[in-house]
Amino acid sequence: MPQDNKKVLVAEDDVFLSQLLSTRLEKAGIEVLKAFDGEEALNLIKKERPDLILLDIILPKKSGFEVAEEVASNPMLRIIPIIITSNLGQDSDVERGMALGVVEYLVKAKVNIDDLIAKVQIYLDKANAVVR
Repeated sequence: MPQDNKKVLVAEDDVFLSQLLSTRLEKAGIEVLKAFDGEEALNLIKKERPDLILLDIILPKKSGFEVAEEVASNPMLRIIPIIITSNLGQDSDVERGMALGVVEYLVKAKVNIDDLIAKVQIYLDKANAVVR
């Protein structure tokens, strides 16, 4: 199902994983913005206002938690759903992410790419339903 020019920001410093996610999202008809560190992610979020953010926690310059905190504290940005994709899977990390308002916290080692893309599409579809 086409996503009506939906934009997803992939904030991931692993170049291979970033490219893999980008390719799969683009194949699903979704425009992809890429950031390889937290500062770049925040700049793109403010400038481009993506429809969804895929956010790694371990990022250079600013962590994913710092990015999520800034998004959550900005009334213009906090409506953007954030899905955390991280290798940090401790309960305290998940709780911290959820406390910041993320919609999903996925541990990379426990989720496959197809399930991740499906979750992205579910949240983009929800956003479409709200807009219509």
